[in-house]
Amino acid sequence: MRPLLKLDGVGKTYRLDDRLLTRMTRRTRSLAAVSGVDLVLRRGDVLGVVGESGCGKSTLARMILGMETPSAGRIHFDGQDITALSGTALIPIRKRMQMVFQDPGGSLNPRKTVRRVLTESLGLAGVPSQERAGAAISLLERVGLNATQLDRYPHELSGGQRQRVAIARALAMKPDLIVADEPVSALDVSLQAQIIRLLMRLRDELGLTLIFISHDLALVHHLCSEVIVMQAGRIVERGAPSDVLHRPTHAYTKLLLDAVPRVDVLARP
Repeated sequence: MRPLLKLDGVGKTYRLDDRLLTRMTRRTRSLAAVSGVDLVLRRGDVLGVVGESGCGKSTLARMILGMETPSAGRIHFDGQDITALSGTALIPIRKRMQMVFQDPGGSLNPRKTVRRVLTESLGLAGVPSQERAGAAISLLERVGLNATQLDRYPHELSGGQRQRVAIARALAMKPDLIVADEPVSALDVSLQAQIIRLLMRLRDELGLTLIFISHDLALVHHLCSEVIVMQAGRIVERGAPSDVLHRPTHAYTKLLLDAVPRVDVLARP
C-alpha cells in the first residue's frame, strides 16, 4: 500500500532582507529553516514531531499543508506530487489535509458564531445548503459538544470548547490527514487529557492520520506510533517512541529528555 505522505529531501531556506548589508557586501544572507527531511507516513499513523522552539517543526508542517513552498525536495500526498501546486490546483489536496492550531482563540474568527464557522466550512466541503444546519450539529456532537453552542461566539466558550470547535471545523472537510500543532499547550492539564482522548478516538473512528507537533515528550510517548526529533531544521533521531524516549542515541535527544522533570514514563535505565 502506498504511503499517504512522502517527503524526499524537503528543505526551506529563507532569504534575510538586510538591504544595507547586501549593498555593502553584495551578498545576501539566508536561513535554512528545514533541511533534507525524508519522511514516510502511512494511513492511520500518528507521527510525533518534537524539538525546541525554532527547530523547524511548524515550517515543516506548513510545507506539508501547502502553506509554504519548499526550497528543495519533493512532497507526495497519496501518490501525487504536490510540491509545486498552488492556487486552484491545490484546493482538492488542502481539503484532505487540515490543521488544528495551538491557540483556538486565535484560530477562530471572533465575529463569527460557531454556526457560521461550521456551515461555511461545510459549504466549502460541498455540503448542500439545506443540509448544513444538521451537519453542523452532527460535527459538534462528534467532538463532545451540542446544539446549544451553535449561536455562541468564541469568547463565550471555554478554551477546551474552542479547541473542540476548531477540531469540528477541520472534520467538516472530511480530511485524511490532520496536523495538530501544539493543540493542547494553551489548555490546563485536565482539558489537555480530554482533547487528546478526543483526537485519538477520532483517529480510530474515522481512520485519520495525525501529525502531532509537541514539546511534551510524555504525550508523544503515549500517543504516537513514530516520533522524529528535530534540531536546527534537521531530523536527528527517529523511531518508535519507546526507543527514542527511553534509549536515545543522539546527544540532542538526551538533552531534551534531561530537561524534562523525571516521571516514570520518561525514566531511562
